[in-house]
Amino acid sequence: MILLLVALGGAVGAPLRYLADRFVQQRHDSVFPWGTTTVNVAGAALLGVLAGIGTALPGNLAAFLGTGFCGALTTYSTFGYETVRLAQERARFLAVANVAFTVVAGIGAAVLGYSTTASFAT
Repeated sequence: MILLLVALGGAVGAPLRYLADRFVQQRHDSVFPWGTTTVNVAGAALLGVLAGIGTALPGNLAAFLGTGFCGALTTYSTFGYETVRLAQERARFLAVANVAFTVVAGIGAAVLGYSTTASFAT
């Protein structure tokens, strides 16, 4: 049952990632990967919220949302590919900025999500 819920979460998260990425990127006239950065930071925030809720969230729902949905919404492989592509195109500053911003913003979003919901779990 949990495997099916993870698969269903992924089936929702993957197309949402694609659509959100395209939506954001089309609004920026830049080679910086704003779409991927947005979905990764949003996914980190949501996963932080889920972690903050902790055991107050039923296991099946946690599997659906955390592993399935957030796992498919966020994308480390695309983040890595786009960073390498920026470096290859001699946009080294943007490549470094992509790594720094994504890591700092992602961790910050996860901490913020966690800290806003952790008190509800007790």
